[in-house]
Amino acid sequence: MPPVSTPAVVLHAFPYGETSKIVRLLTLEHGVQSAIAKGARRPNSKFGACLQLLSEGTAQLYLKPTRELQTLAEFDVIVQRPELARDVDRYAAGAALAELVMRFSPAEPHPEIYQLVVAELDHLATVAKEELDAAALGALWGTVCALGFAPNIGVCARDGAELPGGTVAFSVADGGFLCRRCARGTATSKLTASDRQVLERLITGRRAEIGSLSPRHAAAHRRLLARFVERHVADGRELRALDFWQGHS
Repeated sequence: MPPVSTPAVVLHAFPYGETSKIVRLLTLEHGVQSAIAKGARRPNSKFGACLQLLSEGTAQLYLKPTRELQTLAEFDVIVQRPELARDVDRYAAGAALAELVMRFSPAEPHPEIYQLVVAELDHLATVAKEELDAAALGALWGTVCALGFAPNIGVCARDGAELPGGTVAFSVADGGFLCRRCARGTATSKLTASDRQVLERLITGRRAEIGSLSPRHAAAHRRLLARFVERHVADGRELRALDFWQGHS
């Protein structure tokens, strides 16, 4: 059976045995796949440095539906984005994005998720440094929404009531904004009108309207995102790349 050819992004790679690697690939036509790259750690390997995290290229895979671990025959790099590797903040954001997709992407192919990941990695690699915080937050919120875990920001997350203007309460436990009545006696984060507007723009893909964020505001938004992901996406499971991005940036 000949291998299938598909665009792919390297989400994760780790050593296997003395000479090989296991890679996790986000593919356009076959979703997230685990594959063994035999001999990838040998000095004269045909894979060379192709399987670096966040590299994008064309994968040749021997696919068997009944097998969890596929075989990677070739990986021809198209884009490696060296800008990500040269900047720890950019790399941390890209790695957190890759971790979310690797851990929680549906098993079946979703081309829109693939296109989102490629576009966001391109943006993280090229965006101006002063706009990187907003770009990273927008990329991760966009991924959370694409995976089906979008927070409720249109009406009260608890009873569907109309939301007040200006300052509003955000409940991680309830998964979105709360009206004044539901917010009473509930553990929430109070968002000023300006912070609420920033969050709404991040979630709805309008981060270009934000520009730069102050370090204090960026840190607060990172904490809120990390808490939301932990509660609603990860179900309490550890996400090392997301934790590093949240704590380091």
